[in-house]
Amino acid sequence: MNVISLWLARHVRDDELRARIHEVGVEGLDTDQRGAVQELLAELERPNGRAERERVARETLEALALGG
Repeated sequence: MNVISLWLARHVRDDELRARIHEVGVEGLDTDQRGAVQELLAELERPNGRAERERVARETLEALALGG
């Protein structure tokens, strides 16, 4: 969650966020959390603008905070 927050604050680049998510993995996450993280990874690969990525990142943070 911390790295997503740092990315939202523009302290971390897209590639750094992607690498950290792959490093941590999705082990131990429930189905909704895992889906949210995978959606964020997919969004980082799309040529969409930052606004759409931020929306998905915020939804991912919410899923991580509320799930489990």
